[in-house]
Amino acid sequence: MSNHEINPNRWIDLYSDYLYNYTISRVNDREIAQDLVQDTFFAGLKSMKNFKGESSERTWLISILKRKIIDYYRKINSNKGQAEVRVNFNTDEDEGDWLEERVADPFDKTAEDAMENTELGDAIYNCLGKLPEKQAQVFRMKTIEGQDTEIICNELNITASNLWVIIHRARTAMAECLKENWF
Repeated sequence: MSNHEINPNRWIDLYSDYLYNYTISRVNDREIAQDLVQDTFFAGLKSMKNFKGESSERTWLISILKRKIIDYYRKINSNKGQAEVRVNFNTDEDEGDWLEERVADPFDKTAEDAMENTELGDAIYNCLGKLPEKQAQVFRMKTIEGQDTEIICNELNITASNLWVIIHRARTAMAECLKENWF
């Protein structure tokens, strides 16, 4: 039996300020932050049946919100043709997650940004070299090259669920490695 019950009637009172503050610190735009929080509540309502009670309601909503933020950055950066880069934000009160495509505009870089991106790139490739071969291959294909899931699965002869298990393990290992070697 689950430790936590879900009660959407109280979400706005209990979580809207927290979710908004979390979002505004990542997107830095008031209206977009409000939209993402609203989208999170709608997605939570749609997927209530998937809530297993293994985490608190707030943690579950944060995980939905993180995906919404990732989707937001994917959408705004997809037109720029930028490479996919993943950044781990860890806070003391929630689990870290990857935010994709947070690459700065290449035409708006200071020397410090360029040096930091070079150092990050070196750290990423150093950590990538420490992964098991299959994890590194899947991470490279999905995250760096941006290949579609179906293409990767066909090329490596794996299922989509197997791909996501591998990518999850690779991201977790990369986050730990970067935490130790770059942050």
